[in-house]
Amino acid sequence: MKLKSTLTSLALLMFATGAVSGQSTSNHGNKFEQLGPMLPGASPYRGMDGAPGPDYWQQRCDYDIACTLNAGEQRLHGEELITYHNQSPQSLNYLWLQLDENQHRGKLDNHHFNESSMQEIMNQQALYMLEQWKDLNEYGHNIEAITDAKGIPLDYTINQTMMRVELPQKLMPGQDFSFKVKWNYKLVPRTKGPWGRGGYEYFEKDGNYLFTISQWYPRLCVFNDAEGWQNHQFTGRGEFALTFGNFNVKMTLPDDYMVGSTGECQNYDKMLTPTQLKRWTQAQTATEPLEIVTLDEAVKNEQSSKRKKNKTWIYKAENVRDFAWTASRKFIWDAMPHYNENGQKAMCMSYYGKEAYPIYSRYSTKVVAHTLQTYSKFSIPYPYPVAISVEAASGMEYPMICFNFGRAEEDGTYTEGQKNGAISVITHEVGHNYFPMIINSDERQWSWMDEGLNTFVQFLALSEFDNNLEQRRGPAHKITDYMNMPPNQLEPIMTNSENIIEFGMNAYAKPATALNILRETIMGRELFDYAFKEYCRRWAFKHPTPADFFRTMEDASGVDLDWFWRGWFYGIDKVDIAMDSIAWHKVDLNNDPEKKTVTNTDRREKPSDDISKIRNRQSGMTFAVGKDPELKDFYSSYRPWETEDSVQTTTTHLYDMTLERAQKDSLFSKKNYYELFFHNKGGLVMPIILEWTFDDGTTEVERVPVEIWRKNENNVTKVFVKDKPVTSVRLDPFRETADVDETNNTRPMPTTPHLIKVYKENRQEEQLNPMQKAKGKIKP
Repeated sequence: MKLKSTLTSLALLMFATGAVSGQSTSNHGNKFEQLGPMLPGASPYRGMDGAPGPDYWQQRCDYDIACTLNAGEQRLHGEELITYHNQSPQSLNYLWLQLDENQHRGKLDNHHFNESSMQEIMNQQALYMLEQWKDLNEYGHNIEAITDAKGIPLDYTINQTMMRVELPQKLMPGQDFSFKVKWNYKLVPRTKGPWGRGGYEYFEKDGNYLFTISQWYPRLCVFNDAEGWQNHQFTGRGEFALTFGNFNVKMTLPDDYMVGSTGECQNYDKMLTPTQLKRWTQAQTATEPLEIVTLDEAVKNEQSSKRKKNKTWIYKAENVRDFAWTASRKFIWDAMPHYNENGQKAMCMSYYGKEAYPIYSRYSTKVVAHTLQTYSKFSIPYPYPVAISVEAASGMEYPMICFNFGRAEEDGTYTEGQKNGAISVITHEVGHNYFPMIINSDERQWSWMDEGLNTFVQFLALSEFDNNLEQRRGPAHKITDYMNMPPNQLEPIMTNSENIIEFGMNAYAKPATALNILRETIMGRELFDYAFKEYCRRWAFKHPTPADFFRTMEDASGVDLDWFWRGWFYGIDKVDIAMDSIAWHKVDLNNDPEKKTVTNTDRREKPSDDISKIRNRQSGMTFAVGKDPELKDFYSSYRPWETEDSVQTTTTHLYDMTLERAQKDSLFSKKNYYELFFHNKGGLVMPIILEWTFDDGTTEVERVPVEIWRKNENNVTKVFVKDKPVTSVRLDPFRETADVDETNNTRPMPTTPHLIKVYKENRQEEQLNPMQKAKGKIKP
């Protein structure tokens, strides 16, 4: 049911673009039309300008959680007190919670709804994966109890990864409801099998674990004005839609484990040694990353006796949409401060094992600080007190903490690719603090709104970190192989996360590339940066939709971008503008066009009655010219078809006024007229960018706005006037439009010009109008 608006939009798109079977289409009037009904209408909650409306609302949910990690059994036990604040104008009969760990259970649909096939030769792992689901039923949330705040049991229903909790009475607007959930689950081996996110990694050489605890507690689904409850199942692809709130979390685990977490630790004085606590204090003002737990201490801790004694870490986080944490005996921990433009401090920190020390000790925390600095410039000042990078042989993001990869070789060396990969993934995952942790879009429905926007700003941040760093997502020419794939392997960016074939290209690379093109080629940096920053400012700590983004970018820049959203986000066309041919023209300085006389005869016919005129008379309608004599003039009774005026003759003397040779020399001797013929082979309209090379070796870049295609979306012709002869001209010289075929971007220049004759003007014999003739005037 929630896909209804999306399906309606797609149907309207198909109609607007002539994709309906059997419907003929014009060569224009398609790609430049406004999105109109494809976007939701305005409401008191969301404006037509893309900003939150005057009555915008969103829910809030606070958590008080206590959990215990049994490291030896890899099992987590938890209890939580959830307080849900109904800030909507609707009353609620039930609440929906997410049980994301249930994704791993083998009996769920997501383990069975993908195609599979056999090959002539297959490895053992591939065959096992065909029936792996049979071994997965020990995983998933085990709900032990759900009660209200007083301990009275509540009814609930579990539907795969979603749980509906029945409220004892309607939760009215403005009311709160508190309830308790008790649960446990077995953690998954994160680095083995298709797990990806939270779980554990076991290090056989030293017998230690590295835990990444995420999607770990039953948590509220989003309820908002755009779609009601977002309770689509979590299948492992489309990530999360979450509600902002405050967290108070207690984690109990072995006392030789080091913990990093969302939020700020409330009891470092009890968790750290005096030496570590002193270093933590010194790190508050450090100018370089300072190790709070050193490499030597971490290695020594790896070899500890694995004591059974536990201790409890306490963390608090305010106004976050989620909470994640990590724990291991292996961690080195370093930190340094970063100050945003308002002077607010955030502690940039890294946790990593000895395997990552050569890369992470040098780069990780500094990359965290650089990411906050650059993302703040393009969005809003970083508002949280902490930003953490954890080396965990993966890539995943949560508020204030993220899990990344970046290990070196055993001998301490590393390749350039390993270093750049670590820098890139740290930038990307730390950047997710903005998209979607602060600008809180719905990842379950629209992966591109966090992954695509984040990958774009990652491209900007890495460009400022090292302009020579080779980036695979962002540059226009890097997306062409994907956009040139067969249509059946493509889908629009505006496609639900679950239905994408090439997920990395569609949700990450293509939207990042589109925004880079928008910034560099379509809008320009100044207009784009202002509008993008305005979007972030408007929707920080709120729930934006795609329409809010599209509208804000146009509203804040004054640039009509509907053609761009239609082509890049709602379509699968590719960019392939071909230069079909070139004609070179010059003025013939020696010869004039031959003078001619043309006579045109126009016979005035009696106007015919149409059905509306007939019915107007039959209805007895009175007409303004009949009621007011002052409105009548000579032409009210003029009937040329009844007189000799029924034939009108006009005589034009063509090319009658010519130019002197000296005039032609002065005006045209240096002018070269280059007529270029372009063909839009790919379907996606883009500006025409040309680089001219002249016979003196100089060059000129000329940009023709995309609107040149508005009256013919398939073929256009354009004449360019140059004062110097041209030796070559090339389309898209900087590879900035994502043109999939660069072989048709130039054509040989003609060796001799085509001469055209020029004249000054035509002369037309003056004619008497009917009123003059009636008054007896004669032709002068």
